[in-house]
Amino acid sequence: MKELVHIRNAKGAAVSAEEKESLLLARLAEIPSLIVALSGGADSAYLSWTAHKALGARALSVTALSPSYSAHDRSIVEEFVGKLGVRHEFIETHEMDNPAYLANAANRCYFCKDELFSSLDELAQERGFAAVAYGVNADDTLDFRPGHRAATEHRVLAPLLDAGLAKADIRLLSKRAGLPTWDRPASACLASRLPYGTEVTSERLGLVERGEAALRALGFRQFRVRLHDRLARIEISPEEMPRALAPEMAAAMVDRLKAAGFTYVALDLEGYRQGSLNETLSPVGLRSAKAAQGT
Repeated sequence: MKELVHIRNAKGAAVSAEEKESLLLARLAEIPSLIVALSGGADSAYLSWTAHKALGARALSVTALSPSYSAHDRSIVEEFVGKLGVRHEFIETHEMDNPAYLANAANRCYFCKDELFSSLDELAQERGFAAVAYGVNADDTLDFRPGHRAATEHRVLAPLLDAGLAKADIRLLSKRAGLPTWDRPASACLASRLPYGTEVTSERLGLVERGEAALRALGFRQFRVRLHDRLARIEISPEEMPRALAPEMAAAMVDRLKAAGFTYVALDLEGYRQGSLNETLSPVGLRSAKAAQGT
């Protein structure tokens, strides 16, 4: 994707978050009916809420369940839709049946999103919904996201991106609206914890899920458990790193992660960063992957 051109008003001034939200709501209201892909992250939750506000019963938020979707994320979604009265359904997706997804190449996310959007397209056709939308935002265009190509191919709407909303805007507006997801740490599917080339299996996804549940139980908030064979490489946010390095906590982390099924436990001193597994791609490989994405 091309770099986003920041939206400005008729006087050339940068558009405020509130103006972007007004634009978003106005555009959503023009859609006859809409299915929103709701993962439970801050972006999709905000889109779900605005679609509910603009369209009422003409909006349906849908969450896809599969082995790569954690029980924790499901609980977040259930709390969100229950609190806000959002019309919502769960469906099952079957990306695990696709050998190209299981192979876990750099474009794995494409096959996952292709399965998701195919399922949502089918649901929209069955129920008579006019369109499907997902929560990509303006900042996402600057990152390596193979799933965007699947969205383009399926003609999935990107209302947040079209309104020029960046992550900071979404968090600000979500907080003002009282959404419980406003400060939720960045999240991604469990398969994103496996290095490229490591086959995606239910067993490996379950191991990662148990490891991350253990860290969550210890009170950590922003982290990843990256799986390297039987080794857990833990990434912790810089703010939480001092706590993780304390001897008693380090020992507790080792005990919990080994109980979850890991043989070795390591703390990554670079800390948490999104897309850290992309560091394993060569410059040529990353350029090729981005070219396939359309960036």
